[in-house]
Amino acid sequence: MEKGSDKKLYAATKIPPKNRQWPSQSGFKLDDVFPADYIVEYAEKSLKNLGTEQIDLLQFHVWEDSWAQQDEWKEAVQQLSQAGKVASWGISVNRWEPNNSLETIKTGLIDCVQVIYNIFDQAPEDRLFPLCKEMDVAVIARVPFDEGTLTGLLTKETTFPEGDWRGTYFVPENLNSSVDHAEALRKDIPVGMTMPELALRFILNNPDVHTTIPGMRKLPHVKSNVAVSDGVGLSRELSEKMKQHRWDREPTQWSQ
Repeated sequence: MEKGSDKKLYAATKIPPKNRQWPSQSGFKLDDVFPADYIVEYAEKSLKNLGTEQIDLLQFHVWEDSWAQQDEWKEAVQQLSQAGKVASWGISVNRWEPNNSLETIKTGLIDCVQVIYNIFDQAPEDRLFPLCKEMDVAVIARVPFDEGTLTGLLTKETTFPEGDWRGTYFVPENLNSSVDHAEALRKDIPVGMTMPELALRFILNNPDVHTTIPGMRKLPHVKSNVAVSDGVGLSRELSEKMKQHRWDREPTQWSQ
């Protein structure tokens, strides 16, 4: 931070699952994914890596709502919070499972939820966002471009380099449907606006969302994405049109 500056940089990081399985599965046991000593161990590692005395936001990077009432994770959270090592706690919700978090939020120990929310994935609006508002829980919208579909650059012939995760996600069944949905959206993009800009503005237009985290590997992308944070909302007419592009999906083997 610049000397004399009144601005603070906030650090958010994650605890990976101990079993290294993404995403979590309903049959996973808390003791295999986030045992108490492991939570403390990774908090200490993050403090050392960040070179700070307190982590602003520490997130469980996978979660199952069936763990909500188990004491082990709660005790670790309270221990680290009381010691001043972690300021706020978050959970990262599985793809297309926004309700797999509700009971955990109700514990009052969670300050932030990271969930997939975009023009297609509007399901968090149903139950998750209202509960977060009630419980004063922040929302981070991830995957704002639907893994690339909402950039408008994918075609049904798109392929990905060997080792690129998107090659296993955009199997023909998903790629074809995704491109069809993107093309249906294209007719509703206002003149002078790109599909990526519309995708980000849709998310930021929702007052229940507090920030979004688009991937940015090139400087032009950084500049164009940051420019969307100008406070200009969507018109009511355009917001209503976006509701028509909701695409409810169920988790599948390729989506994981």
